[in-house]
Amino acid sequence: MKIVLVSDAWAPQINGVVRTLQNVVAEATRLGHEVRTITPDLSPTIPCPTYPEIRLALRPGRALRRVFDDFAPDAIHIATEGPLGMTARGFCLKRDLPFTTSFHTKFPEYLAARFRVPVSWSYGWLRRFHAPAKGVMVATDSVRRELEAWGFGNLQRWTRGVDARLFSPERRRETDGDMAGLPRPVFLAVGRVAVEKNLSAFLDLDLPGSKVVIGDGPQLAELKRRYPTTHFLGPRTGVPLAEAYASADVFVFPSRTDTFGLVLLEAMASGLPVAAYPVPGPLDVIGDSPAGRLDTDLRHAALGALEIPRALCREHALTFDWPNCANQFLHNLHPLH
Repeated sequence: MKIVLVSDAWAPQINGVVRTLQNVVAEATRLGHEVRTITPDLSPTIPCPTYPEIRLALRPGRALRRVFDDFAPDAIHIATEGPLGMTARGFCLKRDLPFTTSFHTKFPEYLAARFRVPVSWSYGWLRRFHAPAKGVMVATDSVRRELEAWGFGNLQRWTRGVDARLFSPERRRETDGDMAGLPRPVFLAVGRVAVEKNLSAFLDLDLPGSKVVIGDGPQLAELKRRYPTTHFLGPRTGVPLAEAYASADVFVFPSRTDTFGLVLLEAMASGLPVAAYPVPGPLDVIGDSPAGRLDTDLRHAALGALEIPRALCREHALTFDWPNCANQFLHNLHPLH
């Protein structure tokens, strides 16, 4: 099958959406499918307001039409609601081409946190964006229920995976690396450093040992000033990121707005127990498993997670894999013919 995948989120961005799409493309290709990606690198771009590291496609219509016409896909998936996604949606509607979409990010909550835009306005726009899709893929049952409450239809489950070879307890390094010499226990957070990730809820906690944050984003300079005793390591990918997970003692996930939280799987695959709020994302990924502590008191959750055997975390993470994720994605696609 020839698949066109349209996404405003792509490398060099570092986030769960990009990692998910890249792994699905790799798995689909391995299965013999041909995937053509339409991403911001195909046209001129401008920096996203408040997120200059994210590039938004500028006037992508010509490049998009060229890919569609030359490639002649059997299925079309629009992964994001940005300029590329909106252009592809309009193109499909004009040509009466069926397509699927996916809901990765709670932009209404982000806009409310940053600019006080009412969430009802944003969800209304998103509902209209996704309404013509033959299927709207969501990562968890919690997100599906939330979107149903906002009037979304045609919702399909699309789980996530983790690279258990890269993220492994065997990568733990105590005498060198990022965590060497830090007072134990080490409490780690990984992700975009932005207001919607609620990092201050973690950094305000009275915890023993050390706090470490890995990631970049618009709030980094502010948080460095406010929390001078926290170790901000900047972005990490690949083996350095895997080593950081494995070398920490507890993974703290303070976000209340993630649709899944791919970093939860990466942490647990590395043998790192999780502390988080009992909200969508952690509730779906961890649930009632012994791999983490979910509590409205994040400090209580973080201290309780210290008692969790690392082997239990790894065991739970291994129930998620990229081949299953890719197969769900392929099954959800709607053929053009």
